Amino acid sequence: MSNQQVEVAIAILYQQNKFLMQLRDNIPTILYPGYWALFGGHIESGETPDIAVKREILEEIAYDFPNFSEFACYWDDKVIRHVFHAPLLVSLDQLVLNEGWDMGLLTPEDIRQGNCYSQNAGEIRPLGPMHQRIMLDFIDSQ
Repeated sequence: MSNQQVEVAIAILYQQNKFLMQLRDNIPTILYPGYWALFGGHIESGETPDIAVKREILEEIAYDFPNFSEFACYWDDKVIRHVFHAPLLVSLDQLVLNEGWDMGLLTPEDIRQGNCYSQNAGEIRPLGPMHQRIMLDFIDSQ
């Protein structure tokens, strides 16, 4: 019986010591519905992680950045997460949220406490536990 892990490429985008995160759609059938998470998504067949992360970021928020740097790889029995990072060189109003319920620039304090208020949701929403761990590792590595 083969247990096929899904491979995804996700990005830590930062601006003035804040980090861009996506509030995932509140759809019960997706992983972490209504949680704050990193932008990114599935690596398609024949794609390398660095190509996938650029494509996903362009698709999800219309941010076209040429050079993502590799940060780390996290995996569990379901998902292999290739994590990249890059500066966010535009303001939020220049991004187009094509996927997700909301987006926001979270502070290290938001990330450490594990939740953040969402204007669109009108309430405080939690961070996905794995995404919180990735972010804390990244913040601590800087």
